Amino acid sequence: QVQLVESGGGLVQAGGSLGLSCAASGSIFNINAMSWYRQAPGKQRELVAAVTSGGSSNYADSVKGRFTISRDNDKNTVYLQMNSLKPEDTAVYYCNAAVTRYTRGGYYTNDYWGQGTQVTVSS
Repeated sequence: QVQLVESGGGLVQAGGSLGLSCAASGSIFNINAMSWYRQAPGKQRELVAAVTSGGSSNYADSVKGRFTISRDNDKNTVYLQMNSLKPEDTAVYYCNAAVTRYTRGGYYTNDYWGQGTQVTVSS
């Protein structure tokens, strides 16, 4: 199996910064895209940022210029640096990874999710 363990998050004042990290472990052959999503109370989960194994990234318009996604392929870890935080960034943040495993004689790719970490930005 594959586990994604997130760390970071917490409470910060508007204008402040926080960093999140998410480490994947388990029977991993390869990790394709790694992403961060967030879900605010009463809202749908939305994509915040994603990065491919080659390092190409994309961002939600609402976080462009403020958030930076990066990854360490050797450590199977994805990071999200969040600067100039706003109260509307308050949400539970989840990491997601498209992981290829070798099992039952074949290669299979599935999405895996972290447990979520709370980010609260006070005004």
